[in-house]
Amino acid sequence: MEKLLDHTVNEEARLNALRDLKLLDSPPSDNFDRLTRLASQLLKAPVSTISLTDRDRQWFKSKVGVDLTEIPREQAPCSYAIEGDGVFVVRDLNEDERFIGSPLAKAGIRFYAGAPLFTRDGHGLGTLCVVDEEARDLREGEGEVLQDLAGLVMSQIDLQNRVGQVDPGTGHPNQLRLREEVESLASHAAGKPAALLSIDVLSPTRADYTVRVMGSESVSMIMQQALSAVTNAAGEGARVFHTGRTRCAVLIEGDLLESYALADRIVAALKEPLSCEGVPITADPSIGVFDFTIGEVSARDVFHRASGAADDARETSSGRARYNPASDQRNGRRFALLNDFGTALQSPDQLSLVYQPRIELASGRHTGVEALLRWNHPQLGAISPGEFVPLVEQTALGRSMTEWVVGQAIGQARSWMLAGKPHAMSINASAMNLDEEDFAERLLAAACGAGVNPADLELEFTESAIARDADRVIDQLRHLRDHGVSIAIDDFGTGYSNLSYLQKLPVSVLKIDQAFVRDMANSTRDSSLVRTMITMGHDLGYRVVAEGIENRDVFDMLGEWGCDEGQGYFMSRPVNADLVFGAHEPRLAAIA
Repeated sequence: MEKLLDHTVNEEARLNALRDLKLLDSPPSDNFDRLTRLASQLLKAPVSTISLTDRDRQWFKSKVGVDLTEIPREQAPCSYAIEGDGVFVVRDLNEDERFIGSPLAKAGIRFYAGAPLFTRDGHGLGTLCVVDEEARDLREGEGEVLQDLAGLVMSQIDLQNRVGQVDPGTGHPNQLRLREEVESLASHAAGKPAALLSIDVLSPTRADYTVRVMGSESVSMIMQQALSAVTNAAGEGARVFHTGRTRCAVLIEGDLLESYALADRIVAALKEPLSCEGVPITADPSIGVFDFTIGEVSARDVFHRASGAADDARETSSGRARYNPASDQRNGRRFALLNDFGTALQSPDQLSLVYQPRIELASGRHTGVEALLRWNHPQLGAISPGEFVPLVEQTALGRSMTEWVVGQAIGQARSWMLAGKPHAMSINASAMNLDEEDFAERLLAAACGAGVNPADLELEFTESAIARDADRVIDQLRHLRDHGVSIAIDDFGTGYSNLSYLQKLPVSVLKIDQAFVRDMANSTRDSSLVRTMITMGHDLGYRVVAEGIENRDVFDMLGEWGCDEGQGYFMSRPVNADLVFGAHEPRLAAIA
């Protein structure tokens, strides 16, 4: 009884070791196929397989000379081979009582020789074996050759599971392994349907918060449990991969209609709290689904499209989305714009600045201009700054973009000054710019180098910059203010809106976002908000500017409420530098 119990325990440990390697039911691999072909050639056997011993079957990871993918474990010689140390040989299955009437014998196989595949812990995974339709013995030296090849099989297994293809934190196959398996499918199952599901277990915000509170190891702990839940929900035949910090993927073959049903099961499975050192963490998964035909889409594109669908899913109420070619085209355009912007910075005719006048509402006096960037792409034409500026700001090109704008704007300010028309110039800075330790010094150096008084410059920044590193932002702004630069909060009301920081900022101008201003004559809610912001700005000692003034009613309402300045199409669209003091002056005079 004790011996039987030990055998059961060891068998479960062996099966666990086999499943941990994620080999069962995985697609064929050229790396393993080379070894079975070599075994067949060197031992002059028509059939060679790498056979893995599951609970009730022998499954062939690689095979030469046979069409079967698995056979019942019962009476399979490989089951005996993994219980010994050396090569297990059966000269004639029809003469060995253990295999008479076995599936292999019935298929006409007579000779069998198998070298066991052992893990470092001594668990027998299966064998590298050769079989023949003729009864015979191993020839001299063939046993050693078979064992050496079995050692190479184990080296390959160890390599793909320990070096580069397995996530070190969770032990699951990674993105590289996923791509390799999709490529392998293309050579063995072309034309068949398949699907890849990309699952984002935690949103970036929740993941960052978890790391801050629970420590850097917390995400790995959570992902280990999430991967287990996903594996259970996916069921047999599905292959699960850990493809990113908080992302995993499921590769399935078969009926495409099942991919969305599988997404539902995974969402349900991830609703159960995940434990991190005893603290329950609630996942907020988003799942992207890409159905495809094997061989028609590259492995890179399969992964890219499923990941893009997962990003789209984050914006849906259901938390799931199928791959959408239109979304992919948008992402492709974004990539193309980023890829081309570096060239635009070096081109003499792609980037330019236009200037939108700022008007004192009480007098109609022209008080300054805001410099606005424009991009005329050689193939795509005019690109909206609302499209390309936010993209560029999130990359290393953001610094170069602002440098270009600062250089051009200050150069224009110098030109106006030399022409006897000194003018206040407002320049925008992103949150990324204010993260640069030397940003304030660079801006002041540019003004000094051009002979422009810093008091003729205004720096606009959005409230989102405060959320990144409030202390650094405040230090940079104070340094600029101390040298005479005016500081303005742009798009007020749509960003961080932390009033405790607002009172600490060295700000002199508050610009109310056009989203509140544009339609306030027809919106009681918007008009109430704008009037409140004007009062608050004045109470804090700020000069208040309203953006997006597009008609006389709004212009008059803002003037009645004491708003100091305004910008908008009603007074002037953004114009080239030579029109700032020309064509629009009569219009401004009429308003006054």
